[in-house]
Amino acid sequence: MGDVVSLNQFRKKRDRKNSETTARNNRVRFGRTLNQRQTDNDQRARKDAELENKKLTRTPKDNEESDPEN
Repeated sequence: MGDVVSLNQFRKKRDRKNSETTARNNRVRFGRTLNQRQTDNDQRARKDAELENKKLTRTPKDNEESDPEN
């Protein structure tokens, strides 16, 4: 007769392998280097600042601060 074997060990091993494969594929698809993320964040911040400087109208919050009646 053969040895008694727990199938949970094999299932866990199979699941770990599948998880590692999925993680590797996701790193390739979605992974970005720190330098790439920082560059994008810097560009986004510059664009936001540029748009903020080009605004012609005041926001309601700005109006409340300068309104002496309230």
